Amino acid sequence: MNIYDIAQLAGVSIATVSRVVNDSPRVSEKTKNKVRAIMDENGYTPNVFARGLGLDSMKTIGIMCPDVSDAYMATAVAHLESRMHEHGYDCILCCTGYEQSVKEKYVSLLLAKRIDALIMVGSVYAGSGDSDSLIQYVRDAAKTVPVFLINGYLDNENVYCAYGDDYKATFDVTSQMIERGRKRILFLCDSHSYSATQKLEGYEAALKSHGLPVLGDLKLYVKNKIHSVRDILLERRDLNFDSVVATDDGLAVGAIKYANSKLLKIPEDLCITGFNNSALSICSDPELSSVDNKVEELCNLTISNMMKILHGNVEEVPRDSKIPCKLIKRCTTDF
Repeated sequence: MNIYDIAQLAGVSIATVSRVVNDSPRVSEKTKNKVRAIMDENGYTPNVFARGLGLDSMKTIGIMCPDVSDAYMATAVAHLESRMHEHGYDCILCCTGYEQSVKEKYVSLLLAKRIDALIMVGSVYAGSGDSDSLIQYVRDAAKTVPVFLINGYLDNENVYCAYGDDYKATFDVTSQMIERGRKRILFLCDSHSYSATQKLEGYEAALKSHGLPVLGDLKLYVKNKIHSVRDILLERRDLNFDSVVATDDGLAVGAIKYANSKLLKIPEDLCITGFNNSALSICSDPELSSVDNKVEELCNLTISNMMKILHGNVEEVPRDSKIPCKLIKRCTTDF
């Protein structure tokens, strides 16, 4: 029995249950008595989430990410851990990979450690929109502790999402390429995650809004390995493209290496944009124009919201926080 169950039985929100536990004057005596009676009937003992910073807090936050060697995720995890230490919290990090069974296993492991909250870094935890069963374990975790999702969106009570507006960023970049005369824009992607799907939809919407067809042969899914991208593009002689929209900087750098191998001028012959504004964008030659999806801002927002919730101020925190991205223009674009 958890706070989510008590809220359902009482016909109130989990925020109301939290206020009852904290004896908030904002709840009527009638509702307090009703909720307390249900808690007594079911032998419910409030945990730290229900009581705010109660005595049984482990002062520990669980963090999950698929791959900490990924530049975006490494930056996010490092920033989250630093901010949590400022608030007196420790963290337990689990690198889950992408297998469904492993992700579910690590959620169970972290919950068994009596964590105060769970942070999931990466849109892979939001699913891909094709199967609700793949995200049921996240919904189940939210019945026990507040869950914070970075770089993805999942509509569920007690799940708080902070993510960049990937759709608009990709729509804007693609539109600017078209307005500079580009007609065949290659979309390079390495997954079907929530974030990748938003980028794809932005890309397709831009093509349609400018009267260009959406062509399947200009949507290429490849592993996010720089040399692999270069080699695949060199092998695909059937591909005809004058620009590249990549969903990650690694993919975009692979496209730069392809262009260098073909002696193409950048951006005159081939215009290229990446995503994440990582260190790769300034290590490449030429330096890469890349969308900054504000990872540190998302982490700061997540920690701020988490502290409010752990102090019992659930009603102050929105579950859907979307922030604008920004293209950092360097040498691979001419707009």
